[in-house]
Amino acid sequence: LRYLQGCDLLFFGGGSIVKELYASVGRSPYATLMMVLAIVTFTRRVARKPIIMSNIGVGPLQTPRGKQLAGWIVRQVNVLSVRDRKSYDTCLALGLTPDRVQLVPDAVFANAPSVFVERPGAIPAVRSSGGKLKVALNLNYDIQNPDNWETFLENLTDGLRTINAAQPLEIHTLPMQSTFKEMHDARVLAEFRAHIPEIDVHLHEVGDHHQAAAIIDGCDLLLSERLHALVMAAILGKPFVALMYDVKVSELVGGLGMNDFALDINHPFDPVELVRRVDAALERYAEVSCHLAERSTTLRSELEEYFGTLETRLNPGKGR
Repeated sequence: LRYLQGCDLLFFGGGSIVKELYASVGRSPYATLMMVLAIVTFTRRVARKPIIMSNIGVGPLQTPRGKQLAGWIVRQVNVLSVRDRKSYDTCLALGLTPDRVQLVPDAVFANAPSVFVERPGAIPAVRSSGGKLKVALNLNYDIQNPDNWETFLENLTDGLRTINAAQPLEIHTLPMQSTFKEMHDARVLAEFRAHIPEIDVHLHEVGDHHQAAAIIDGCDLLLSERLHALVMAAILGKPFVALMYDVKVSELVGGLGMNDFALDINHPFDPVELVRRVDAALERYAEVSCHLAERSTTLRSELEEYFGTLETRLNPGKGR
């Protein structure tokens, strides 16, 4: 509270800030909403400081109580921008007018490839020359429909085995979270290795975005649930197949024009569908690489313009 009273501005940057938690998290669905509401209300009504929520995700909000809490939060924010169309529509449904919320890209797209890797590769990306197909794999336990988790792992296992039978795989794990909770990505990936003993799996520890990007950049293809792994791949022009575990990933995939290279893992799917998407990404490798690089460049330009006007939005009368 002392820091909130002494600050000039409260700034929330990126992430799913206003949401109910999935049952798989193991906490009250309203835990994050209550925490954010307390911070925002104190800042607004006691500290009397302005609040910016920039490039955030709003949702999922699956209950009337969750929507009520979310509405109390967003109505107290001075400047609000969201990173996908679903979040934008949700804000309007919560009672905000269109002039109170702005649709912008995810903030990570503001970064050029050189932010992630020291020597960005040429575009289009080129597949490695070795005999094995190198795949960076990310898994996240906290999916929207936890009842489908085991079925998803079975479908994924069967799909990877089919791919491996046609072309030997070399899988490199990409844990985007390795702490904070019991079922973090590193543990999930390590346990998943037992499902595919016939496939060459390399376990990695990831400490920062440089290490994560190096794994993506060193592989031929990314197979991922996590949104920011997919964002980094797009920036690097690396083809991917998205494992869509919730709405924010679905929105990202749609915004990138990559629906043909994605699967909804909240419902059972035919493993052949995974094989088809991987095959399509490999067959159209150069095309997909160029598409992702061009789309990311466009989003970076949009963010440069957005951040250049952010202070003006907070102080609309400044400079007049």
